[in-house]
Amino acid sequence: MDPNLETSTNSRPMVKKKQSVTGWFKANLFSGWFNSILTIVSATVIVLLLNSVFTWVFTQANWSVIAENFKLFFVGQYPLAQMWRPWLSLLILMLLIGLSYGAYRNGILKIVFYFFNALLALVLVLPFVAWSSKAWLVGGILIAFLGMIVGHKFPKVKKFTLVGWFLLYPLFIFLMNGFGILPTVRTNAWGGLLLNIIIAGTAIVVSFPIGVLLALGRRSKLPVIKVFCVIFIETIRGVPLVAILAMAMLMFPLFLPAGFQIDNLIRIIIAVTIFNSAYVAENVRGGLQAISRSQYEAADALGLNAWKRTTFIILPQALRITVPSMVGQSISIFKDTTLVALVSVVDLLGIGRAVMANPAFLGTQKEIYIFVALIFWVFCYFMSLVSKRIEKSLKVTH
Repeated sequence: MDPNLETSTNSRPMVKKKQSVTGWFKANLFSGWFNSILTIVSATVIVLLLNSVFTWVFTQANWSVIAENFKLFFVGQYPLAQMWRPWLSLLILMLLIGLSYGAYRNGILKIVFYFFNALLALVLVLPFVAWSSKAWLVGGILIAFLGMIVGHKFPKVKKFTLVGWFLLYPLFIFLMNGFGILPTVRTNAWGGLLLNIIIAGTAIVVSFPIGVLLALGRRSKLPVIKVFCVIFIETIRGVPLVAILAMAMLMFPLFLPAGFQIDNLIRIIIAVTIFNSAYVAENVRGGLQAISRSQYEAADALGLNAWKRTTFIILPQALRITVPSMVGQSISIFKDTTLVALVSVVDLLGIGRAVMANPAFLGTQKEIYIFVALIFWVFCYFMSLVSKRIEKSLKVTH
């Protein structure tokens, strides 16, 4: 017998036998007398808790408070006659998501595509949603799938999709406000989840380039730039967000010229953006410090100047490393937008508190807080899924 053949035969990895359900229970839950007792006690506690929870949810909770204030929770006091404007914005968003997924077909856009369609389908099946709203929801789902088909069949649509994403935000703000061309709806009528998404989305996108510049400035060899960035970052990180919001709402107007005013929502967005940029800067600085010296030397050997070395060699690697911390900070800032309720801005949590104060809905605190928490969990979990997909596509862990 050929020894090489024998070696190769003996070196084959052993096939792991499939474990039965009974065997798994015995090995993991009832492997000894202590584990058996612990399993029985834990199972009993879990069953009792779930029984209490399900009994309260399905028989005792007053979910009519959600049904009767559903619009308030999502768009606040936005005029009912102008509701076609946020609905139209949603249709444009779903079209862009469908076109992007159809044109690029990557895992990240796949998660985004199916998440938003599942979210619209979930709201669609709620019994208390008005038929007019259901028509808009069906339109959003259909236009997303239509966009996916068009994007897949016509690859040249990619360039128009990118332009659409750049124009989406100003178009959305125009539709929501009107600016006199359409009937003007001032930002004090905006509220609910819509406000949380606007504040968090704007702050996350705008604070990213600011944070990158601050991180690079903190590592600069120019003393003036370095000192300014260090003072800015450490000052902002040493102050709670609620204090910055209070300053933006109460003290900032004192420094403006007489008769000149800035909208409350804009001031809040600026405050949250400044706060988030300091943390983004520290995340990016951590990524820059993780880059080995050999990368700098290799860039110098190629004859790249400092700008090209940072732009094409160092910064892309640093940003790839900081993906998990960046998404964690984005989730944190999205949840922190609930603090705007303390400065008289009616976001999702502010709407919930206002509904609780209504005599018609006294004693519904648990229902409202559970509903608000569930909404935040859904969006935060979505951001976490996108983060994992980005890490996988960039192979951050390898």
